[in-house]
Amino acid sequence: MQPLPWPAEDMSGRLLAWYGRNGRDLPWRRTRDPYRIWLSEIMLQQTGVTAVIPYYERFLAAFPSIAALAAASLDQVFELWAGLGYYRRARFLHEAACRVMSEHQGRFPDQLDVIMALPGIGRSTAGAIVSIAFDRKGPILDGNVRRVLCRLLAVSGAPRSREVEKRLWQLAEMLTPENRAHDYAQAIMDLGATVCTPRRPDCAACPLSALCQAFWQGLQEQLPQRGVRKSVPLVRQVALLMHHHGRYLVRKRPLAGMLGGLWEFPATTVPEDGEPAAAARALLIEEGLSCTLEPVGTVRHAYSHFRVELFLFACQGTAAGRVAEEERRWLSLPELAEWPLHGSHKKALALTLRQG
Repeated sequence: MQPLPWPAEDMSGRLLAWYGRNGRDLPWRRTRDPYRIWLSEIMLQQTGVTAVIPYYERFLAAFPSIAALAAASLDQVFELWAGLGYYRRARFLHEAACRVMSEHQGRFPDQLDVIMALPGIGRSTAGAIVSIAFDRKGPILDGNVRRVLCRLLAVSGAPRSREVEKRLWQLAEMLTPENRAHDYAQAIMDLGATVCTPRRPDCAACPLSALCQAFWQGLQEQLPQRGVRKSVPLVRQVALLMHHHGRYLVRKRPLAGMLGGLWEFPATTVPEDGEPAAAARALLIEEGLSCTLEPVGTVRHAYSHFRVELFLFACQGTAAGRVAEEERRWLSLPELAEWPLHGSHKKALALTLRQG
């Protein structure tokens, strides 16, 4: 491990002094409750602060404690999460709350390895909880911190490659102080979010510019190096907008797998060389339903690992076939507006509402 080019205390001292003057006032910073800090960290994964705040406040109003969250149904959790995306986070949050109640007597653990054993909590999130809630050294490496460290020490290479990842964790460990870990964790995240931004970093306002190797080498715009962007596959699907007396048929996805536990209109994938209308007719038979299909439009949506082109077919059916099963419901349009549908099917609902 290469030594730092300056004392770690110099870096943390400058950063903490800056944070004392410039730290953001956020709802989860007004508490040391590990439940609330954990919730904020999970919500902030893949989602910006401005979008998270109203969800955070509504979620806590409904589930003010770990016990309340564990006692809720997964559908209730999804309903409060609807719109934040990446619903796997909500499922793991609920599962972890149940584990805290059953395995830790309702008290959120304070040890890094024990926290990491809970569903949906990785090394960086666990470090943030340990630092912010318990004020103990817990190195973090979220996207903002990763960018700050890559520039501060002029670390080249793809930031998420195994070799660079290892180097960044070593740096995070060396730079995180034993004292004031609570403030340091929030300070370095704030620096990345507000000053050391992905594009056009504000080096003139940065408290670490005198130490920053990328700044002195003129590399702040080139670091971190961008990895090769993977192509995102396009999946063609059909969905049935089956309605009966003002209600629409929806079904719940299996808990295991992509978008587990969320709801959707009956849907299936169109074969590679197939036609959407033929796939819709086959799905109708599979669902044990019979009616005339009418194409009503197409919606497109991007998930984290693929894109969907969803062909919509309306039809008027009855409550026959498999509809009586527990994981299928007939719901009105107002009910569907509050129901935890996943992304492309929310757009399908919006199109249905527009068309009257």
